[in-house]
Amino acid sequence: MTTQIAPVEQELLDRVPTGLFIGGEWVQTERTFDVHDPSTGAVIRSIADATPEDGIRALDAAVAAQDAWAATPPRTRSDILRRAFDLVQAHKEDLALLMTLEMGKPLAEARGEVAYGGEFLRWFSEEAVRISGRYGLNPEGTGRMVVSQRPVGPSFFITPWNFPFAMATRKIAPALAAGCTVVIKPPALTPLTTIFFTTLLEEAGLPKGVVNVVQTSRSGALSGPIIADPRLRKLSFTGSTPVGQRLIEQAAQGVLRVSMELGGNAPFVVFEDADLDKAVEGALAAKFRNIGQACTAANRFIVHADVAEEFARRVTERVQAMKVGRGTEEGVTIGPLIDSDAVDKAAELVGDAVDRGARLLAGGTAIEGEGTFYAPTVLTDVVAGSAILKEEIFGPVLAIATFRDEAEAVRLANDTEYGLVSYVFTEDLQRGHRMIDALETGMMGLNVGVVSNAAAPFGGVKQSGIGREGGFEGIHEFLSTKYTLIPVD
Repeated sequence: MTTQIAPVEQELLDRVPTGLFIGGEWVQTERTFDVHDPSTGAVIRSIADATPEDGIRALDAAVAAQDAWAATPPRTRSDILRRAFDLVQAHKEDLALLMTLEMGKPLAEARGEVAYGGEFLRWFSEEAVRISGRYGLNPEGTGRMVVSQRPVGPSFFITPWNFPFAMATRKIAPALAAGCTVVIKPPALTPLTTIFFTTLLEEAGLPKGVVNVVQTSRSGALSGPIIADPRLRKLSFTGSTPVGQRLIEQAAQGVLRVSMELGGNAPFVVFEDADLDKAVEGALAAKFRNIGQACTAANRFIVHADVAEEFARRVTERVQAMKVGRGTEEGVTIGPLIDSDAVDKAAELVGDAVDRGARLLAGGTAIEGEGTFYAPTVLTDVVAGSAILKEEIFGPVLAIATFRDEAEAVRLANDTEYGLVSYVFTEDLQRGHRMIDALETGMMGLNVGVVSNAAAPFGGVKQSGIGREGGFEGIHEFLSTKYTLIPVD
C-alpha cells in the first residue's frame, strides 16, 4: 500500500508553481512530466516539460536582461542576494521538506543542505561589492595600465538531482553577483526545489529575465540548441564525467567559458596512528551523508592493515544501528536511493566485490517493498581489480581495502582518473602535510569527513572537473579580465 501524502506535505506541494519561468513569467506547456517520491514511488507533482524552443525563449530573456543587469550597481545586486538569503531562512522548513519529498534524503540532512546552500547567497552578496581590478604605471613608464573585470554574460546551468538546493544556489549566486544573467535547467528527478527557490528570488526583487528556469524530461534536446547559440557565454554543469565530456565538446564550438564539477572516486585513508574515534565519525559523514549519493562521498576506504579490523568492527557496529526509511520519519538516517537503477548499480558493485573475495559485514541487499531502498553496507578485504574501487558507488556502501606503508597508501589513493576530494586521518602533522602535497585531488579533509563550505573553493583535478565554485575564486568564473593601456603624455 502506497504511503499517503500528509496534508502539510500536500499544502507545500500545491505552492510550487508548475510552469517554466521565462522572462519573469510562469509559462505552461502542452506536455508535462511527473515528479516522484522515491521512498514510495508516488507522483507528487506534474509540471511543465520544456521544449528546445522554450529553452531558446529563456535564453532570449536572459540576453535581453543582460546589459541592464550588468549595469546594475553592485550594491543593488548584493542587496537582492541578501534578501534572497533572508527569505531562504524564513522558508527553510519548506525547502527542507520539499527536498525530502522529491529526493528522499532524511529531513535533518535536508535542513543541513538549506543552511549550506543559503550561505552561497550570503557569501556572494558580500563578494558582489568587492569585484576589483588594478591600476598602475607599466614598467617602461610609457603608459598606465587599467585592469578591470566585466561580467562574462548570459550563462547556462545544468544542475544535478542529489543536492537540488545547494547546486542551484552555488551556481546562481556568483553569477548574479558578477552581473550575469542565467538560464537554469534543474534535474527532471528533483526540479521542485529549484522552482520554489525561484519564487523566493522573485520575491527578493530580482528583475525579470535575470534568472530563467526551464525544467524538461528531454535534457539533451533542450540543452543542445542553447549551448550552440552564439549569444551564450558561459556553461556550468554538475554531473557525471561522461556527460561533462560531451558538454565540453559542444561548448568548444562556441569557445564558451566552462565550469565542470564532475565525478569522484574519493579515497579515505586511515593510518595506523589515526584517532579511530575521529576516523569512524569522519567515515560515517563522508560515506553516508546524502545516502552516499554525493560526488564528495568517500568511495575507497584505504586503511592500514594494523587497524583495519578494529576500524571495520567499529564502523559496522554504527552502520547496523542506522534506521532506514522515508526521510520524513523520526530518526531515519538512510533514505531511498533516487531510483531503481541506483539500487541495481549498488547491488552489482557489491556482488562483484564479494565474488572476488570481499567479506560482507553488514547490509548488501536491496530492501523489499515500496520505494528504492538499499541497506547500508560494509565490505572489507576488498581486493584490487574490484569494480567498486574504480566506479563511483553513489550509494550507502562502505568498501575497505588495506595498505602497509605510506607510499602504498599514496599509490592506491591516486590510482584513479578522478581527483575531486580526499580524506586522510593521521595524528602525525608532518605526514598530513606530505599527504596534502602527494594526493592528486582538488580538495582534502585532514582528520575531517566533510569539507564543503561556501567560503572555500570547491572543485577537482583530472577528470573530476574544471573551475571552482565558492570562495573568493567562485565569482571569477563569471568575470572576464579587460586590460586597457592609457599612454603617458
